[in-house]
Amino acid sequence: MPRELFIEIGTEEIPAGFLPKAMADMDALIRRELESARLEFSEVSTLATPRRLALCVKGIPAVQPDAETTALGPAKNIAFGPDGKPSKAAEGFARGQGVDVGALHLIVTEKGEYVAAVKKETGRPSHELMAEILPRLLGAISFRKSMRWGDLDVRFARPIHWIVALFDGIVVPMEYGNIQSGNISRGHRFMANQPFPVRDFSHYLEECERHFVIPDPEARKEIIRRETHRVAKAAGGHLLPDEGLLEEVTYLVEYPSVVHGTFSQDFLAVPKEVLVTSMRSHQRYFSIVDDHGNLMPGFITINNTLTEDPSVVVKGNERVLRARLSDARFFFEEDRKVKLESRVAALKSVVYQQKLGTSYEKMERFRALAEGLADRLNPAVKAKVSRAAYLCKADLVSGMVGEFPEVQGIMGREYALHDGEDAEVASAIAEHYLPTQAGGELPATDVGAFVSIADKMDTICGCFGVGLIPTGSADPYALRRAALGIINIILDKEYREPLNGFIKVALDLLEPKLTRKREDVHSDVLEFFKGRFVNLMADRYPSDGVDAVVAVGFDDLVDAVARIAALAAFKGRDDFEPLAVAFKRVCNIVKDGVDVAIDVSLFQDPAETALNAAFSGVKAKVAAAVAERDYLSALTEIASLRPPVDAFFDKVMVMAEDERIRINRLALLTGIARLFGGIADFARISA
Repeated sequence: MPRELFIEIGTEEIPAGFLPKAMADMDALIRRELESARLEFSEVSTLATPRRLALCVKGIPAVQPDAETTALGPAKNIAFGPDGKPSKAAEGFARGQGVDVGALHLIVTEKGEYVAAVKKETGRPSHELMAEILPRLLGAISFRKSMRWGDLDVRFARPIHWIVALFDGIVVPMEYGNIQSGNISRGHRFMANQPFPVRDFSHYLEECERHFVIPDPEARKEIIRRETHRVAKAAGGHLLPDEGLLEEVTYLVEYPSVVHGTFSQDFLAVPKEVLVTSMRSHQRYFSIVDDHGNLMPGFITINNTLTEDPSVVVKGNERVLRARLSDARFFFEEDRKVKLESRVAALKSVVYQQKLGTSYEKMERFRALAEGLADRLNPAVKAKVSRAAYLCKADLVSGMVGEFPEVQGIMGREYALHDGEDAEVASAIAEHYLPTQAGGELPATDVGAFVSIADKMDTICGCFGVGLIPTGSADPYALRRAALGIINIILDKEYREPLNGFIKVALDLLEPKLTRKREDVHSDVLEFFKGRFVNLMADRYPSDGVDAVVAVGFDDLVDAVARIAALAAFKGRDDFEPLAVAFKRVCNIVKDGVDVAIDVSLFQDPAETALNAAFSGVKAKVAAAVAERDYLSALTEIASLRPPVDAFFDKVMVMAEDERIRINRLALLTGIARLFGGIADFARISA
């Protein structure tokens, strides 16, 4: 009968951000351990609160199944001498496998006969195996930061206070640090700080609830979601959605309790984003808005305890928030006494990066880049682009951004509007930081888009230019996000801006700062963009089609996407497979191709004449379709060449002995290959 494994690790409070990954690690680790131990299982569940990590696995057999392993040794002619007696090689192999040399078998393989050692392993009780598996599992859970306690040689996110380890209801004997496993868990630290015994997983869930602990994070999240919406509605408004905060708060509490508080209407004079940021980032409060999305003077906070007198909790939270909002209002009022433009000079004393200079120098570089984009893509907004780029970093030296860094750009917009700057310039100051995350909002205007692209490109080229290149998961300057931001903005706005040229201009401006060879930097940055673009497109289209298109060029990102989409649609044709085979054959034969004119007088077979006529008939149509970026029509026209291409290969020997005839035939195939060669490399496409 299948058995159940249950383990709970009780700890000091673990940071909320550590817990989702720890749960995922536990799931992956136990699966790997059980599979390695040849133990089947039906279901894995992981749970977490700030004070505990729990794991339940159902459907484990009571005994590990028996196993038979076969280890291959030396070939027969090496293992045995001419007299048939085992050689030293055979004896050494048997000794290494722990078997008698007489127990070796001969096995026939594709390469001939080999000796082999066949060993049978009797399955062990699963309970016994768990005592070996669980300590390894605890030691393998990784955290961004872990700690030691006492004089122990083990590490964990926080000190461990108890371990519940049960298999089929029986304690699994194990030790981690100075903690012995048992069947005793503990309730909520403040509302039920007492031990309770655990029989199995379902009993654990019941006892946790009795002791004011909800171990399932999804259950806690649903309670918080439901109750915050209810309280916001009771307050006459709506909850401002914030999935990130909901996720974080879920892992901050073991027993959520929702509390509603208010603040003075006077604080609503401060920009909404500042108030929301102050409540969210500093206090973990949810905000309430009215039917029009305007902030209301109230907040919702999540307690970890039930209180006899909620008003005491409310007053305490209101007092703390009042102090935070008073600071925000003070900085807002003081900052507006100084024009945003007058703050720009202060950027000369702000070091952006030691090797890349000050924030003022950076601004001058990306301002020139942005102006160039405007010249090429929308000259009418160049003056606004220049002004927005000049002002967009000035709020970094304001009191508000110094206190609340999360509102950079937003405060620049507010201060610019207060100073009477053009509304589009003010919007661009906030927009130039967009997107702030994958799939995030993009700049709405050309002004904001040009400044955003320029700022990000200067960052990428600058960092690559001084050797600050992302490696593995390390990307301290968020260059991957910056590159994806540029790509997404270009695609969203359909800017026909060649990457190669734009990178060149950025490196021209960075020339005095570069510590690496310019050509290496250019090549590396282009390859970096290629990687981000391929990954982005591979999430939307078949990867072989993406690779085939990128192989012939991605400098114009908008054009590359059009080719990828057309090729994906083209691959949906019923006859695509034979088409791909035919065109791959053309590509493989011509390789780099030959650049000579086709001489029809050298044709010897009607199949050559027919193919050349078909080629001549579609060449102009394909060129016209490509000029209109109607790549699906171009590919459809090219597809009409398949019958004469097939006939050509059936009837004609391309590599003829006569050099003139051979080159003429290769020239014909080269012309055909180049028809679709500007769209995609068909040799990379899976038929």
